[in-house]
Amino acid sequence: MSLTRRNFLKVNGAVLTLPFMPSLAGEIKKGEKPAKKLAMMYIPNGIVRRGFFPGEEEATLPGFVGGFNADKTKNNVRKQNTPGIHKLEFTSTQQPLKEHHKDVTLVTGMDRTFKNGQDVHAQGASCYLTSVSPEQAVEKGWKYPNGRSLDQVIGDRVGRGNILKTLEISCNGFAKPKEDIYFNNISWYGPGKIAPSIKDPQKLYERLFMADSYQSHLTEVTDLVLEDAKSLSRKLGNEDKQTLNEFMEMIRNIEIRIARQKKMINDADIRIPKNEILPRGEYIKLQADLMLLAFQMGITNISTFMIGPERWDATLLYEGVFPKPVQHHNMTHNQKGNGWKELQKIDIFHMEQYAYVISRMKEIKEADGSSMLDNSLVTYGAALGDGATHQFFDLPFMIAGKGQDQIKQGRFIQCKSGTLNSNMWLSLAKLMGVEMDSFADSNDVISDLWT
Repeated sequence: MSLTRRNFLKVNGAVLTLPFMPSLAGEIKKGEKPAKKLAMMYIPNGIVRRGFFPGEEEATLPGFVGGFNADKTKNNVRKQNTPGIHKLEFTSTQQPLKEHHKDVTLVTGMDRTFKNGQDVHAQGASCYLTSVSPEQAVEKGWKYPNGRSLDQVIGDRVGRGNILKTLEISCNGFAKPKEDIYFNNISWYGPGKIAPSIKDPQKLYERLFMADSYQSHLTEVTDLVLEDAKSLSRKLGNEDKQTLNEFMEMIRNIEIRIARQKKMINDADIRIPKNEILPRGEYIKLQADLMLLAFQMGITNISTFMIGPERWDATLLYEGVFPKPVQHHNMTHNQKGNGWKELQKIDIFHMEQYAYVISRMKEIKEADGSSMLDNSLVTYGAALGDGATHQFFDLPFMIAGKGQDQIKQGRFIQCKSGTLNSNMWLSLAKLMGVEMDSFADSNDVISDLWT
């Protein structure tokens, strides 16, 4: 009997959906392509402009705008982009991406809809994928946070055949809330309806592999399915045997990392708060690997990935970067002297996580022999163009993957200053195969994205 991508190993309530294996599926239809995937990675608190944007390495250090408001000097000091397409030259912050120079594109000149009167960080995160400001929500009679986010809209159209239409992941490891939900979420089912993200790797693991049966006594799923896997292996060709072995090894590796992370938290020095997941890079990579497994196994094709929460004046340990935990948000407002260089280290650290996801997606092979990255779009961006000034214009944005040869990569696209970021969201929807004429306040697509 032929098996489909939805087949799984199941023992005592533990479920593992298998990656695609031609040996079990019979002949692959000629011209049939793997499903497209979309991952949207979000970084908090803006970036150091001079390290991220080409040509700004020697720019004047930003001032400071506090309180709820954003930079009020937009109309008289902002640099106006000259629209055009250029070869991508990596800035100092983007150095971790150099090995992926044929796989990524930088886009500048996009603005986010913004209205003063509601905290810039909360508005930044919660409105990032809705592109509707609080003021616009009032006009529409909507309850904040203002509409259905892009990932949910795309999931509605292309995710119906998956176990999960969308997957929401957070890398905020704090057990107790330090800010309200608007600082800590980018995905929404609709006005006032949060699409809750999963921040605990163990719960994310259970969500993906154990469906609704959260059985505490099942500590290691691979022990339970091993015999089934051995039996299945006898039916596979050599290449598919290797695929199954690699898949099972990935599962085992993730379990080991989850266990090690739990031990690190339990054994932490009493002087270090135990309500955060440490270390940071290992945590982010673990969450990323779980997202990629969900893609590989066909559980979902749409995921948001929030690397960190907005503002949250809380200490985090960026291992290999600083010897002690630091406060990211606080550092964004202390960029004078060499302060910006210290802050830029976090930007580079975040860029390394993006590079990791790209690398892993290039390694994972799909049914037709292409890589997962060939069939994906992976975005990276923030809702603030600069953390010190809270500016809502010139948002940092990168996109990786070809989306099945729809995008020509290795470029620097300068949009006309003031281009709405909702135009990018509309473009992504169309690249994912969704037929729609507009999204939020969009007025066009970013046509230069297409090959």
